[in-house]
Amino acid sequence: MDVFASTDGQESDGHEQVVFCQDKQSGLKAIIAIYSTALGPALGGTRFYPYASEAEALHDVLELSRGMAYKNALAGLDLGGGKAVIWGDPDRIKTEPLLRAYGRFVESLNGRYYTACDVGTYVADMDVIARETRFVTGRSVEHGGAGDSSVLTAWGVFQGMRAAAEHVWDSPTLAGRRVGVAGLGKVGRHLVAHLIDDGASVVATDVNERALAWVRQTYPQVDLVSDATALVTSDIDVYAPCALGGALDDTTVPALRARVVVGAANNQLAHPGIEKLLADRGVLYAPDYVVNAGGVIQVADEIEGFNFDRAKLRATKIYDTTRDILRLADAEGVPPAVAADRLAERRMAEVGRLRTIHLR
Repeated sequence: MDVFASTDGQESDGHEQVVFCQDKQSGLKAIIAIYSTALGPALGGTRFYPYASEAEALHDVLELSRGMAYKNALAGLDLGGGKAVIWGDPDRIKTEPLLRAYGRFVESLNGRYYTACDVGTYVADMDVIARETRFVTGRSVEHGGAGDSSVLTAWGVFQGMRAAAEHVWDSPTLAGRRVGVAGLGKVGRHLVAHLIDDGASVVATDVNERALAWVRQTYPQVDLVSDATALVTSDIDVYAPCALGGALDDTTVPALRARVVVGAANNQLAHPGIEKLLADRGVLYAPDYVVNAGGVIQVADEIEGFNFDRAKLRATKIYDTTRDILRLADAEGVPPAVAADRLAERRMAEVGRLRTIHLR
């Protein structure tokens, strides 16, 4: 095992540590990024994805790890922010030796970083990684873990959506609203269930034919459209990006017909300034790292001995957090994303400062 690259100190500015990892025999190429440990050990999932280049993988992991620090701070967790990416096609190269090699690198950080599931990694993968490291969560019930974290991720997104609906339409329900869901994967399918149970009508899309087949069979009342562009331009009240990041960009925002954006995807804003474009168009954006924190709440609970009811109660409070941020944004005359950032940064600074008080 060895390091296969190093950062230039510019793009990684603000991060405490960025580790490039390689195990040539298993084919592992991974990057672990720790943004902050001000509140505690960094926690964030491992994304397994066929990036076009190392630069693209690095950019993604740096953005994702920063987002995890803010997410964990606003979720009230005593955990910092980190993330990891494994560069490659999981359908082609994911093997036990590769995952265990990755686990060795996680272990080498000696608890500064806890990993969990993300795009391309699953509970079963965490069980394999855990054979080489203590610092892994999101494990199977059979191995003392919490199981699939997408369950509470979707629940938290639904709570954030309820808060946004109350802010815009004065009622904390999606009943009678038309919601567009982009991505019917691990989180999106659970979100669809909550929306239908709440009385919403749903229109959706996914690039995976298996996901589309699932929704046709399970929820035939869901309308399916060809792609995300068709979804964005549909007559919808709420847009829920639940796939990869960057869903809100300079092309999407002007075409968006929804009044509210609340989704599970990380890093939905393609670049700084998109939050202002949304606000200028009168679109309420509930920050992604606020509403999608249910999953990290679940895996964090696992670290102290998982209790589903306790974790779900904590995830339900995403409703209150989202409502408070939307009210603060109005009071301060800033977009919700700015208000959320300010709250997260305040907690990291104020609570993180306490670590300078040394106890004998």
